[in-house]
Formats: sequence, C-alpha cells, structure tokens
Amino acid sequence: MPKKFSLGNFLRRLGLLRLVVFFLVLALAYAGPQILLQFQVLPHLAKELRGPVAFGTALVTCVLSISVYALLVGGYERRDIIELGLRRGVPLALTGIVLAVLMFAVVYVALFGAKAAVWYGFGSSNWLLGMATMAILSGVCEELIFRAGIYRITEDMFGTTIALVISGGVFGLVHLGNPHATLIAGIAIALEAGILLGAAYAATRNLWFPIGIHIGWNFAEGGIFGASVSGSPAGRGLLNIPLHGPDWLTGGGFGPEASVVTIIVCTAAGLYFVVQTIRKGRWCRAGFRMLLD
Repeated sequence: MPKKFSLGNFLRRLGLLRLVVFFLVLALAYAGPQILLQFQVLPHLAKELRGPVAFGTALVTCVLSISVYALLVGGYERRDIIELGLRRGVPLALTGIVLAVLMFAVVYVALFGAKAAVWYGFGSSNWLLGMATMAILSGVCEELIFRAGIYRITEDMFGTTIALVISGGVFGLVHLGNPHATLIAGIAIALEAGILLGAAYAATRNLWFPIGIHIGWNFAEGGIFGASVSGSPAGRGLLNIPLHGPDWLTGGGFGPEASVVTIIVCTAAGLYFVVQTIRKGRWCRAGFRMLLD
C-alpha cells in the first residue's frame, strides 16, 4: 500500500531546506550568546572577572548548541542523535585532543628543522583560560555547524566525496573574514581542516572525534605553542617560540594554519581517515536521497 503523502515528511526529506535550517539555527545559537557577552556583559565587568565569565558563557553556549541540535534532529529528522553518543564519544574526544596536540607538535618539529621556529623559553599561563575558552567554544559549536550540519546533510544528498568538498570549502570560506586572512589561508583551512575533520567524522560516525581534534588543535596552537590561531594575536602560550621566515612556510599573520607544513601534516592525517572510512564501508556513494525513505 502506498504511503500517505505528508507535507511534513516531504519537507524533512528535502535536503536543501534542512541544510539551511540547521545552518542558520545553529549559527544563531553559536553567535547569539557571544554577541551578548561582548557588547552587554564584559564591558561592565572588572578585568579579573571577564575570563571566568567568558569561560562559563562558552560552556553554556556549547550546551545550548547541543540542545538546539538535538531538538532539530528530533523534531525535524525524527530520530535519535546517535552521532553524539557519549559511550563512544568520550574516549574518541580524548583521542582527538591528544592526536591534535601531537600533530601540531609535528608541525613545529618541521618548522624547527627549517629554522623557521626559534626557542625563547617558556611563555606565560595567563592566557590559558582564554585559549581554553576559545578552543572549547569553537570546537563544539563549529563542528555542530559544519560537520553535524553541512557535512552530514550534504552527505545525505550527494555522498561522502561531495560532502567533504562542500563542507571543507564553506569552512575555508568563512575563515576569509578572519584577521590577516588571504586566499591561500582560506584554501589551506579548506584542505587541512575540512578534509581532516570531515573524514574524522566519516570514519567514526561520532561527532565527538572531530570535536576533540578541533579543541586540541586550537588549544595546542594558541595555548601551548603561543601561535596565532586563524589570525588572532600570537605569543600567548606556555611556550615562547616565535616563527620567522616566508609566509608560505610560517603562515604569516594568519598563523601556522596557512603554512605548507600544516597543509601537508593535516591533509595526510585526513587522507588516513578517508582510507579508514572506505575500509570500514562507511563511504557513501553519490546520489540524491533526500526524497527517499
């Protein structure tokens, strides 16, 4: 017997509409509390309170974003959010953090070998809370937007290959609005982060793995090595290791993410997860499936 037509079911299967809804609502959940914090709360606080309040707001924003995502999945897609399961997610997140720190260390070993990094001793721990705030906030919320939203829904419509290209491209594109961003920096982000984080999700089908990688990478970059994170000011980490040399090697004002070394290291890791995805049979073939049961 043919199923009765339902406008609600039809709209839920319409991938493009689903993509727009997820992107806009999750972006609002991410940006809204931060705008309120920056313009309405922090200016009225003593300096010693701004860090803890910002960290607390970041945690609240993460919980809000996860809750909004759960509501979208439950109300719009009518399913459980298995991609955020904590039984597998907690060890995967921890693994991702450790992996990201090790990858960033490899980048600096290569930069030392190229005489582009100079050791000046230890830095300061004064900025650790701020860097942890940034890393956790961007790691959780941006992965919900770009991997849980754009990548996952695009994969539903067109398959894994196109999903990696589109989600990585959009991720690189939005970073062009960052300080010191160049076209090369945007392409670098699309290649290294887009492929790595998308393939990390595809290989595990659990969002906590790319979330862990994202958090670990940003914290290692800014909090440990004191480098610029996607154009932010550098020199605020536990280690004082300034970079010197041509922009193609050091990343220039945008930071090591725009370095050819980082592109090689992260893209290699991303390709490893691509291979793992294929071996595990989790690579989805291209095809329009948003109107199918």
